[in-house]
Amino acid sequence: MSHFTSEDEALLQSMLRQLLHSVKEKITGAPSVECAEEILLHLEETDENFHNYEFVKYLRQYINNTVGSVIEEETEKCTSAQNQGEVSGYDTLVQHVTKKTRESKEYREMMHALKNVMMVVVESLINKFEEDQMRNKELDSKTKKEHQSGCYTENCSDSDSSFNQSYTFMSQEQLQLLVERLDPIQPKEVRQEALQTLCFAPPSDILNSESWPDLRKHLTTSLSDPDAAFSEKILRFYAKTFSSSPFNMTREVYTSLARHLELYFLSGEYSLRISAGLDVSNTDISHLLKKVRLLNEYQKEAPSSWIRHPEKYMEEVVESTLSLLSVKHEPNHPAFPDFLSPVYFLALLDIKAVWFKKWTTYCDLITTSVQQCLDYFEFCKAAVNKNQNFSYTGSELQYVYFVHSLCLLGRLLIYKQGRNLFPVQLKNKKDSVSITDLLVLFIQLIYYSPSYPKTALAAHTDNYSPASLVMEILQVFCDQTGCAAEWLYTDAVIDALLHPVQSLLNGTEVYINCLETTLIDVADILARIAAVEDGLSLLLYGENEKTAKEDSPTAVHVIVQFTKKLLHDDISLVSGSELLPVVKGAFIFVCRQMYRTCEGLQMLIPYGLHESIGEAWKKMSLLSERVPTPVTGANSTSSISLESKNILLWEETLLDALLNFSATPKGLFLLHGTGAMNDCVNFMFRSLSKKLQTNEYEEFGNRVIVTQMATTPTGAVALQSSGFIKTLVTELWTLLECGKDDLRITQPKTTPVDPIDQSCQKSFLSLINLLTYPAVFELLRKQDIPNKPMYSLREVPTDIIDIIDRLIILNSEAKIHSLFSYEQSHIFGLRLLNVLCCELNTLLLLETQYKVSQVLLTAQEENVTETSEGHGDFIIDGLSVERNHVLVRITLIGGPQERILPLRVLDKGSDPYPWPMFSSFPLPKCYLAEIPRKAEFRQGTYKACKQYRCQTGISVNLKIFFPPSLSTFCHFLAELIEKFVSHLSESRSDCYFSTGNYKAMDADVKNESLSSVQQLGVEMTVRYGKYLNLLKEQAENGLCFVLMNCEKFLKQQQRTVVSSLCCLRERYAGYDWFASSVFLIMSGDREKTLTFLQQFSCLLVSAFLWLPRLHISMHLPITTVESGIHPVYFCSAHHIEMLLKAELPLVFSAFHMSGFTPSQISLQWITQCFWNYMDWSEICHYIAICIFLGPDYQIYMCISVFRHLQQDILKHTEAQDLQVFLKEEALHGFRVSDYLEYMESLEAIYRPMLLKDMRSIGVRNT
Repeated sequence: MSHFTSEDEALLQSMLRQLLHSVKEKITGAPSVECAEEILLHLEETDENFHNYEFVKYLRQYINNTVGSVIEEETEKCTSAQNQGEVSGYDTLVQHVTKKTRESKEYREMMHALKNVMMVVVESLINKFEEDQMRNKELDSKTKKEHQSGCYTENCSDSDSSFNQSYTFMSQEQLQLLVERLDPIQPKEVRQEALQTLCFAPPSDILNSESWPDLRKHLTTSLSDPDAAFSEKILRFYAKTFSSSPFNMTREVYTSLARHLELYFLSGEYSLRISAGLDVSNTDISHLLKKVRLLNEYQKEAPSSWIRHPEKYMEEVVESTLSLLSVKHEPNHPAFPDFLSPVYFLALLDIKAVWFKKWTTYCDLITTSVQQCLDYFEFCKAAVNKNQNFSYTGSELQYVYFVHSLCLLGRLLIYKQGRNLFPVQLKNKKDSVSITDLLVLFIQLIYYSPSYPKTALAAHTDNYSPASLVMEILQVFCDQTGCAAEWLYTDAVIDALLHPVQSLLNGTEVYINCLETTLIDVADILARIAAVEDGLSLLLYGENEKTAKEDSPTAVHVIVQFTKKLLHDDISLVSGSELLPVVKGAFIFVCRQMYRTCEGLQMLIPYGLHESIGEAWKKMSLLSERVPTPVTGANSTSSISLESKNILLWEETLLDALLNFSATPKGLFLLHGTGAMNDCVNFMFRSLSKKLQTNEYEEFGNRVIVTQMATTPTGAVALQSSGFIKTLVTELWTLLECGKDDLRITQPKTTPVDPIDQSCQKSFLSLINLLTYPAVFELLRKQDIPNKPMYSLREVPTDIIDIIDRLIILNSEAKIHSLFSYEQSHIFGLRLLNVLCCELNTLLLLETQYKVSQVLLTAQEENVTETSEGHGDFIIDGLSVERNHVLVRITLIGGPQERILPLRVLDKGSDPYPWPMFSSFPLPKCYLAEIPRKAEFRQGTYKACKQYRCQTGISVNLKIFFPPSLSTFCHFLAELIEKFVSHLSESRSDCYFSTGNYKAMDADVKNESLSSVQQLGVEMTVRYGKYLNLLKEQAENGLCFVLMNCEKFLKQQQRTVVSSLCCLRERYAGYDWFASSVFLIMSGDREKTLTFLQQFSCLLVSAFLWLPRLHISMHLPITTVESGIHPVYFCSAHHIEMLLKAELPLVFSAFHMSGFTPSQISLQWITQCFWNYMDWSEICHYIAICIFLGPDYQIYMCISVFRHLQQDILKHTEAQDLQVFLKEEALHGFRVSDYLEYMESLEAIYRPMLLKDMRSIGVRNT
């Protein structure tokens, strides 16, 4: 826009009039035209509504349209030059772009056009104003008289100034005469008359005059005039100057006032003492406080102007201030210890040192502040030890000074430059005081200070009590993670925090005021420390983990022991207190911050804290059952008593504490042992419902808990019974089919571009997190598809089976017609099915119960063009492409180089979809990758066998690891693992489990039959084995023989369990992927496979590689069996999460942000022995290294996979589809041999801990 129209001019007039009207009060308050101009120039800094004025918005848009492109172009040029090292610094960039923009042609034209139109607009406004004046002559005349009357007002403060006053504009000669008359040697009447004239002169004229230095000297001297009225007028002149003049002028007035006060406090005239107190009603004291108050008001406002003026101006103000505040007598002066210094007066007026927030520091001031805190601490400590009541009589001023010093130091510690001033050396202390020493002192102040000052400050108890002030400082310091790690996270600080806790544990006498409040404050700081990674490490391992001593337990041990004693009411000093539940809850929360992490839980497990919390909850649960249900409409106080409310609140606190155990796999297992699983999930669901209504949903933490819950059968059933799944499904349906009710429809809904609309992505991921195989088995086992003849449009699904019926298996016209968005909703269902079928056990269940592949084939068969000759070509659309992908995925087994999955996108060009579609089996051969003729030798197996040879002493010809084919490689590997397992099974020390005698015979199993899931698994295994050239035609019978004998063999070691869980009421819920893997390694030899598995079942590693091995096993404690949670989850997966956090913190954080868990995907990989994720040769290496090198290598293997995927995980976390990527994608490029050295390095660090935990899963037979 290079020109303005008449409409623009009219619009500008209106907007300019609005702006002037809005700032009318600011302008009329200015004492001169210059000051009014100054106010307008700095309007952006002083008016919070500046950017909301229409005139400002118009100008911004006009400037952006005119020179915006110039700014962008110059910025890009400068940024490019900056990257090449030609330009450095942000300021340089801004200056360069500003300079180039102002030199541009567009800028000059804009300013020319803007100046012309504004001249017209202003002239029009002036003319309109004159016309208004002519129409109102009477008012105009009255206004003129008021201007000519010369009415002066005595009050010269900024609040009473206006343009209705008259001012005396004086020449330099008149000002010089005024200065001479204000000389203190002049008679009093002359000086008073000169001062009256001075008050009506514009301050800007005075400060800019040549006579100002002399005048300033006279005013400084006259402030000490015995006539209070005279010095009061000088203060008014100063106040008006402060409010209406720029900083570069007012600094001289300020330094004048500060200098006067400094001289006054050092003069012999001043004789106030601390011990005598302070009577503020005294006229002289009141006048002195007015001077200090004016100084303080300027202190608070001045920093906002510093950035716009040279640094030397700021330094003058700072130096004069700190010089005043550092005034004190020499040590040999008789009044030295009792001197009432200026800081006391400043503290009375600004007790929290607000003025200091943006100020720089001064070493002497810091030293005196630290000394004051130390003196106050010693005084309080002595008072407590003597068991005396604290009182403030003559000490009131000392207390005020202490509070001021405390706030000043607290503010100082926030800033790096402030912390650099430490340590400080005190005169009466040999050692210097460091920041850590200061923090310890603050903590000790909490213990020994009274909880509130019983003085005139009692009305401000919450704000000015030492404990609350220190807590405020420590809380802010905890939030400053950079400085907290260096100074707060130290053993000295933690020891100081735990001092009262340790004393109570030891039974020693505790001298602390308000013990309960102190303990709550301590727990608050400990919880904040534990919430940060460095702080958690300090609590768990101490400041230096390597040099930690066994006889001095770390903080975690003290905290958990104290918490247990609190729960058991074993702390006599606080038992019976009204605040006891609050104290308990505070320390439980500290523990919760620790046991929510894998490493923290490991430290807490020996103490059985979950059992103590569970017992406390059971007691409260019994009491809460007696609480009457609140009656609607009844008075709340009569309906439910305060005591009952406290019982319910305490019960919820305990449930919340128990719920947070489920943030880790082992914690979830411990939670099941308390019997509170269902109540915790119900509590979580109620809490989430409330928080969703108030937009306080704790996104990441709760999603992780739900994901952990869904990985176990007990958790999935609890989620179902709580109503959580119903709510999730209903919300999904609303988003997918109905849209939000509160969304105002002003235009038709756009067609989604992505396969899954962004509004449904969150629900899609939540379903993926929820539908693990344990959950699917419990929720869908023996449930039939409804397949109703008719579906109402208002019929909303409420369960997982409904989602399958309405979105996935659309095998009737009724289902299709019941959907408003058929294609979008069905694609959602197919995408969900695709992810679910990546878990092979889920695939087998869905296929055997619902014949999913046949439904999809039928849909493909119907999706063809019609021709006169019959069926034509397949119609390529979004649904057919999705169905084709799912069919290939669920039909073929194979790793990244063994099968080829069709893409789900269309290409540009004449052939948008080159992948062949099909509506019957077998699959087109193009989806089968060619098997490499020569198996690649793997360094990993070579090293593993060298290790095996060292352990057993059996000679192995290493030339066998250069096999001519995959089948030969498997033959050699089979021979190795047979010998190795046979050797270990003969060693009593290596046998973890005892096994009975079992001899396999066809006659024993001829009446046994495999389940439909196992039969389908056999078919898939044999098909995969034949593809790999490892099995022959009759292999199915051999595999069936192995599986049936294994089932019969393991049944001899199983318990009889009565449970509501489907997975415990019958045979092992899934398919035996490990036994099938061994069958392939043994090239289909059923006798060798069965013999190997029988010997293998004695070893500890069998518990973690062969999941059916421990199904309802007598080798596990009954509580473990009844939980339905496998040791692979609460042991292996738990440690995978712990090692992942330590070794790959970025990956762990990515999981947490996604609401997904490493344990869930790891359990899926391990359960199916990495089938479909790795090629067969890599699967063999996985099994081999776990057998040869130990069960802990299963954990190192998963960590290596996560390391391999690190960049992909970070990328997909940002894309918000991490769980989809991990479940759908094979492990491209992963080679076990590439990571064997890395695994060995992990073994060197973690093996003792991991094997100890793995060996503790059951009672070992001896």
